[in-house]
Amino acid sequence: MSGITLFLAEDSTILRDAMRYMLEAQPDLRVVGDAADGREAVRQVAQLCPEIVIMDIGLPGLNGIEATRQIRDLCPAIHVIILSIHCDAEYVTRALKAGAEGYLLKDSAGAELITAIRVVSAGHHYLSPAIADQVMTDYKRQLALARPSSPLDCLSPREQEILQLVAEGKSNNEIGALLYLSPKSVHTYRKRLMEKLDIHDLSGLIKFAIQQGLIPLT
Repeated sequence: MSGITLFLAEDSTILRDAMRYMLEAQPDLRVVGDAADGREAVRQVAQLCPEIVIMDIGLPGLNGIEATRQIRDLCPAIHVIILSIHCDAEYVTRALKAGAEGYLLKDSAGAELITAIRVVSAGHHYLSPAIADQVMTDYKRQLALARPSSPLDCLSPREQEILQLVAEGKSNNEIGALLYLSPKSVHTYRKRLMEKLDIHDLSGLIKFAIQQGLIPLT
């Protein structure tokens, strides 16, 4: 019998039976086995070798993430789709590192599960849209926290503008004309930015501007 073969690892009998009924209503999907705990899931999957395992993350005995890792170690060709109540990026990251290729929230795992199965069977990853948004938000937040601040961050936009012009060799008068400032105001900005950067000569400013990508290295 052709079609995508599936294994269900879910400790809730009601949910497991409901998923089986829904999935087997599709002509191209076939459930070949199921288990209510992680260790039994690993044992049966190693014997049955289904194409895709639908894995509850909160299985007793052996959690879904560790069961996924063991299944992928035993049978690298088997795909795993995680079902979870957790949308935190930490859980998603752990699942993906363990080898899962799909991650869905349980409360949205109806028709979306069928979509995920077909996407994963075709060789792609699938994340629920809500999870993808949360992962991206968390990733950006972590990136911002981890990224060291740029030395330029201590300068105002006007000071950065003047720094570039000074490094390009323009005089206070020329900068004032470009920015509609008096030469005295330019001098004040220039002095202030040098104090902030702890740079005390023109060559130091030029070197700094090159390092920060404000002017090209010629």
